[in-house]
Formats: sequence, structure tokens, C-alpha cells
Amino acid sequence: MLILTLLATGFLAAAAAPFLYNRFKEFFGWIAVTFPLYLFFGFLLSYPQIVIGNVVRESVPWVPSLGVNFTFLLDGLSLTFVLIITLIGAAVFLFAGTYMKGYEYTGRFYVYIGIFMTSMLGLVLSDNMLLLFVFWELTSVTSYLLIGFHHHKQQSRKSALQALLVTGGGSLTLLAGIILLYQVTGSFEISAIYDMNEVITGHELYPAIVLLILTGAFTKSAQFPFHFWLPNAMEAPTPVSAYLHSATMVKAGIYLIARMNHAIGGTALWQDTILITGMVTMLFTALLAFKQTDLKKLLAYSTLSVLGTLTMLLGIGSKLAIKAFFIYIIAHSLYKGALFLVAGTLDRETGTRDVSQLGGLRKVMPVTTITAALASFSMMGIIPLVGFIGKETVYTSVLELDYWGTFLIAIAVLANAFVVMITLFVGFKPFWGNLLPTPKKPREAPVNMLIGPALLAGLGLLFGIFPDFFISRLLDQSAQSILPEMLSLKIKIWQGFNLVLLLSFVTLLLGGMVYLFRARFLPRVQMLTLPGIVKPSAWYDNALQWVLSFANLQTRMLQNGYLRNYIIFIIVTAVALASVSLYHAAGEVTVAPDFSITFYEAAIAFIIVVSVFILITSTSRLKSIVALGVLGFSIGITFVIYGAPDLALTTFAIETLNVILFVLVLYKLPRFLKLSRSSNRVRDAVIATCVGVFMTLTVLFATSFELSSEVKNYFAAASVPEAKGRNVVNVILVDFRAFDTLGEITVLAIAALGIFALLKLKPERKE
Repeated sequence: MLILTLLATGFLAAAAAPFLYNRFKEFFGWIAVTFPLYLFFGFLLSYPQIVIGNVVRESVPWVPSLGVNFTFLLDGLSLTFVLIITLIGAAVFLFAGTYMKGYEYTGRFYVYIGIFMTSMLGLVLSDNMLLLFVFWELTSVTSYLLIGFHHHKQQSRKSALQALLVTGGGSLTLLAGIILLYQVTGSFEISAIYDMNEVITGHELYPAIVLLILTGAFTKSAQFPFHFWLPNAMEAPTPVSAYLHSATMVKAGIYLIARMNHAIGGTALWQDTILITGMVTMLFTALLAFKQTDLKKLLAYSTLSVLGTLTMLLGIGSKLAIKAFFIYIIAHSLYKGALFLVAGTLDRETGTRDVSQLGGLRKVMPVTTITAALASFSMMGIIPLVGFIGKETVYTSVLELDYWGTFLIAIAVLANAFVVMITLFVGFKPFWGNLLPTPKKPREAPVNMLIGPALLAGLGLLFGIFPDFFISRLLDQSAQSILPEMLSLKIKIWQGFNLVLLLSFVTLLLGGMVYLFRARFLPRVQMLTLPGIVKPSAWYDNALQWVLSFANLQTRMLQNGYLRNYIIFIIVTAVALASVSLYHAAGEVTVAPDFSITFYEAAIAFIIVVSVFILITSTSRLKSIVALGVLGFSIGITFVIYGAPDLALTTFAIETLNVILFVLVLYKLPRFLKLSRSSNRVRDAVIATCVGVFMTLTVLFATSFELSSEVKNYFAAASVPEAKGRNVVNVILVDFRAFDTLGEITVLAIAALGIFALLKLKPERKE
């Protein structure tokens, strides 16, 4: 149980983090980094087994009757994501040890990010779709807590809520898609539906399944039109932005599309939807970065563009596109994680994230300069960095297309040109030129803030120089989880002088030109504003406002402070819904009531009717209490007549207690007045009559045929031998449902204590 043990260790370590932090604050970063490194090397032990084609599968029963188990699968695809999550996590944890030192509630931060990392691991390792959904939701909740970590800031709270609502809404559609997929396949296990592609794609529910699952994936990975939450999430501390919103969580949707492609992909609906969404996201979000000056916002928009590229590659779906997908996802995780941490370093050591206020830092921050340069070269796609291989493979896979090729390659080059512009602003402008004045005197960051980004940037260079050794061995096994066949494609850093290399030069040239001429066009661009009808963020704001307005209206109607209104809404709703079922069932069963009645039954019925009449017409409170008591005792006598003496005794006890309590408080009540209007009394009479008619029909319906129930037969047969009781109702309450009864008793006891405490309260007498 390697996988389950490592995940359990992750959650336990996250829970222990604040206690360790309080004792070892000064060097907690070095302690925290052991957590992701332990997980990294723990999963790396399975690497030799995975690269030869084996799969590690573990299963522990959870809810076997529903087909829900703790089932985990470690194959090439999940191992790739696991190693990215833990490696980037190690760099971030070490960096945060110093970066977060001056923050309040830093121990709480480590709890959140530790739970997130473990949940992300559980997500990519889950072979059961419902288990995957549980981890999916955990990442959303922890992301909400981390984005809103600066909870004293209104913008942080707003951004956290926005991310939660957008991704949470997508989660609901994902859950609906999972349920529909289960209806088609009869299994929640992802590996069990791998070979059911024809069954799924040929089913009438297939379009709904595709729409629901892709909506969940698109919201999580911030694809257009759900992209707006990601730049706003930059309100989170920089380690959070580097980890969640660049390297890991935003790739959860990408992972889901890749994982489900084998089972439900291959159709025009699936491939074209993914392709078009990725293409639009890739270009549109890159253009949005043009007028940004905040380092993290610039990186956020470039992340969105890359996420669109990854989605587009899955939409293309060819062998070469899948090869590009894996290379690009590794390259992006390394260089973007490094650059986000570099942005955090600049923010902490200079006091600003505004790139227009930064320049000439290479002399005072030499290590950060080199790290930023290496990561930036990879991001721009310059040889021999791994980003160069990724961009070359992306261009090659796009050019393979017959129908979309020319159009897509133009869009890809334009989008990447803007990414180059972003890279020049983030990775080079702060360090070159004249030294600009900053809010803080700049200096080089502490060593544990330098190690993480330097390691990631260095790995980008190492993976670029030796791609066949580090990447190729996992490539075929990872691709088999997406495609039904092996890639058998080699990774080479140099493909010769060809059209793809020319396109890479054109991309760099265009990016440099955009960077140089940006200042000239920026004022005009900043004057442009899109109408709200075409802005997805405006759609969100309007939808949220509508929901809040509806909630206020609903609160005024349903939660208005009047108990009688609460009772009316509950009764009317219950009777209306139940009446529909009763109406549909009426045609299937013939109601044949027995109208024979004895003298004492008629007498009791007459007493009940008279008591009710006196109760509702009396102007005396004492007379009403007496009528209410007579009514209750008459019902108790009815129980005696029909063979339920124990229930009758209970009724007598309760009614006696009610009468006594009413009489005791009678003298404290105000004078008996009629405060309700005639219309209200007519309304109450109509509702009461409807409830009475409904209950009468329900009883007649229930007594007209024998109800067959295995549960009823079981209780009837087990009451005497197992519980030593002949009254089945009592046995159910006291033995079979003893914990329910205990809970009810506990609730009543707590309520009684609360009432007693309220009665003991006495207002202070004023002199």
C-alpha cells in the first residue's frame, strides 16, 4: 500500500506543520522541504517499474455497495504529474520558509499548502472517479484558503471567493458528468472504462457527458471564458501563485482531459471542442497581457496562454501533439515555477512588483539574474533549454494538420510572440539598464530563497541538453494513457534548419518588436475598454449580483422571523410535493375504505371534532388549554382501541405535561387578543383543510393494500429473537435505531438546558 501510505503521510505532515513551525520558526523552511522530497523519492522508487510498462494499482474498499473504493493507479501519466507536483513543491516549501517568515498565521499557511499538495497527488493518482472528485474539491477548498490568506484585504477575499465559485461551479458539472458516465458504463473505475470508447461515444448521453466533464476541466484550468479568475488569484502570496496557479492546480483540468481522452475522446465533438477552446485561450489571454505591469499578472497571463496551448495539443490528438504536450508541460512547470519565485524575490527585496519601477538589479542580485535568465530563455524557446524543444515540437505538431494547420500556426506564432514580450519584461528588464529607485534598498535574497528557483531553472537546461535520458523514458508510458498506441518517437534537441526553426526565429523577432514598441501603443490600448456583454468577468459579476439579489428576496420571504410563516412554507411545500406522488399513484391502486364504525369509535371521533371546534373558536386561554388536553387524550384513547397501549401511555404523559406547563405559564402571558386579520384566518383554514384531506387520502391509500418491504419483514422477524421485544416499533426505536434515539434524547436534553439557562436570566434592576 505504497500510494495510500504516502498520501496518509502527507495529510499527517500537513496537520503537524503548525506545531513544528512554532518551535522551529527560524529554519522551518529546511524542515518543510523534507516533506515534498520524501514524497518525491517515495514515488520515484516506482520509476523503474513504470518505464518498462508496468502499472501500480492499489484498492481499499470504501463504499463497495456503490462501487466506490480507494483505488489508486500509478502509471506513466500520473507519475509525470506526481514528480512535477512534489519537485515544484520542494522548491516552493524551501522558498516559503524565508518568504513567509514575516507573515501572520504562517503555520496555518503550511497546513493549507500541505493539504493542497497531498490532495493534488490524490487527484492524479485516483483511479476511481468519485475519489478523484473528492480530491478535486479538496484542491478547490485549499486554493480558496490560500488565495484569501491575506483575509484582512477585501480584494483577497473577493478573489478567493471568485476562484471558489468558478471552479466550484465547474466541479458540480464534473460530478454530473461522472454520474452520467456511470449510467452508461456501470463503473466508477477509470481503468475499467478504458476499452469502452465505442459504448460511450455511441450512447445518447455522450454529448451531455462531454459538455459536463469539459466544463469542469475548463473552469479548473482557467480556459476561456473562465480565464478571469486566475489573474485575480495573484492576490495570494507568491509561493501560492508559483505552486497552485502556475505549476500544479491549474493543470488539474488538463490532466483530467488527458486521462479521459482514452475512454471518451476520438470524436469530432470532443476533439474540436478542446481544440477551439485551447486555441482561443492561447491567443486571447496572451493579448490581455499587453498592458500589464505587475510581475505576477504578466506571468499569470502567460500561464493562461500556455494552458491554452496544452489544451489545443490534446485537441489535435496526434502522436506528435501528445509528444509536444508532455515536453511542454514539463518545460512550463520548470521555467514558470522558477520565474514566479523570482518575481517573489524581487517583490520581497525591492518592495514592488511593478516592472516599470524595476531595472539595473543585475549587480546587486547576480544569482537571481542568472536564474531569471535561464528560466526566461526556456520560456522564450531558446536552444539548448527544454523550452526550445517544447516550442519546436508544438510548431511541428500544428503544421501536421491539413485543415487547421496554416490558421493555427499563425495564431500560435502570434500568441508566443506576446509570451516572448512577457518574458522580456519579467526575466530581463528588472535586471538590465540603469538601477531604478525602489521602495526598499535591493539586495540579494537569502540562500534558501535562491536554491529553489535556481534548481528549477538548472533542470530546464539539463533536460534540454539530455532530453532523451530524462524525458523519453517516461514519454511512451505516459502517452499510452491518452492514446491507444505507443508513440515510439525520439526526442532530439536539434532538428536541423527547417520551417519550424524559421518560425521560432520569427516568434522571437515579433516578440522583441512588441516589447520595443509597447510604450508607443500602450496609451491607446489603455483607453480601449470592452463592453460588458463580451467580458466574461462582467458575466460573473452580473451573475453573482443576481444570485445575491435572489438570496435577499428569498430571505425576506422565507426567513422573516415569523414562526407561523415558517410552518406555512414547510407544510405547503411538503403537501404539494407529496400530493403529486399521491396523484400519480392513485391510478395504480384501488382505494376501498371500510366505513364500518363502532359506537365508541364514533364517540371518540365526536369528542375530537368538538374539542377542535372549541379550541379554534374559544376566546378564553384556559378553555383552549382544556380543549387541547381533551383532544390529546382522545387520540391516546384511539391508540388504546387499536392495540398500541405503550404509545397511548406516551401520549397521555406528554399531554398531561403540556397541560401543566401551559397552566404554569398562563399567568405570565398577555391578555388573549385576536391579532390576525380575517384573510389570514381564512388562509390558515384552507391550508389546514388541505392538510387534513391529504392525510385522510394518504391513510386510505396506505391501508388499501399490503406493503411489501424486506426491511419490514426483517424487523418483524428479528424483534423477538434478537431484541426480546414483541412491540416492533419500540424495538426499532430502542434497539435497532438506538443511536438515533440517543441523538434525539441528547438534542432534547441540550435544548432543555438552554431553556433552563434562559429562564434563570434576570435583567439587572436599574437604580
